[in-house]
Formats: sequence, C-alpha cells, structure tokens
Amino acid sequence: MTFSPEALNTFEILAAVAGVAYVVLAARRNRLCWIVGAVCSAFIAVVSALSALPMQASLNVFFVVMSVYGWRSWTSSSAQGEVPVRVWRFAWHIGAALIVLALSLSSARWLATETDAAWPLLDSLTTWFSLLATWLQTQAFLENWLYWVAIDGVLVFLFYARDKIFLASLNLLYIGIAAATFVAWRRKFRLQMVPA
Repeated sequence: MTFSPEALNTFEILAAVAGVAYVVLAARRNRLCWIVGAVCSAFIAVVSALSALPMQASLNVFFVVMSVYGWRSWTSSSAQGEVPVRVWRFAWHIGAALIVLALSLSSARWLATETDAAWPLLDSLTTWFSLLATWLQTQAFLENWLYWVAIDGVLVFLFYARDKIFLASLNLLYIGIAAATFVAWRRKFRLQMVPA
C-alpha cells in the first residue's frame, strides 16, 4: 500500500486533530474519547507503518481495539455518575515496569535483526509502556497520566526524527495536557476520599 506524500500529510493532520479531541475528552472523563481515539489511532497506524515505525503501527492498531474496551469499561463505570479515579499500588508499577522492560528489550532485538525499523529500542519501549498506560487509563487509574508524560516525550523525538512534524507536535501537546490532567484527576481523587 502506497500513499502520496500529500495523503500521508493529510492523515497526519487528521490524526493530530483527532488526537487533541481525544485527550481533551479523556481529561474530562468523557467516554466519547474512546471513539475519537480509535479514529486518531487508525490514522497514526497508517502513518507509522509507512514511516518505518512498525511497533508504533502495531500499537495503534491495538489502540483501535482497546477503544472498544475503554468505551465499555467507562460506560459501566459511569452508570452511576462520573468515572471514579483510582490509584494503583506502587509494587504493581514496579512489577509491570520490569515486565515491560523485558518485553521491550526482546522486541527491540528482534526489530534490529529482522526488520529495517528505525529506533528499535525506543519504538519498543514506547509501544510496550503505551500498552500499560492504556490499560491503566481504561481502568481510570490516576498514574496513567504520568506514564503518558514520559512516553509522549520519547514520541516527540521519534516522530521528529522520522520527519513527522505534526505527530511530533501532537505528542508535545499531549505532554502538557497529560501533566495538567494528572493534577486535575489527583484533585478529583482527593475529593472522592473525603467522607460525605
């Protein structure tokens, strides 16, 4: 499958617009974020695949599928109001990070030897940590936003290095939104802990 540079540029712009809408809706704990996120991820999957970032392409195909799960999870959680914010145990973060690191090293080695992937280790790390962060987000765990700040920082570099300026800019914007949303969700979590 080949696309003209103009078509790829259009896909990149559409992904950026949908991506902004997704993160704003997610920050507000609005379940419509999952529909918009699926659209964004579909465009990013195509752009990534054609930019020698196979792990990012695969990740974004997975994001399309996860959007269905996120929609269902948030729909059932919000049946009695807003989606409640939760926190994940610190020990679980450590265990998950070690597993993700092992998976990243393994997939990076495979990518480096079997494909012409650009930046195999960074592509792998951002992909596997994104899977973890996405699951945390579907469960409305507060810490997902901290993961996204770090992941998006690396993605700014990866997309910029592949000359995908709109996607690099989108991830730069994501950093700011993720940081602000972490603060807002933390405030919401603290209010939830106050006895009524």
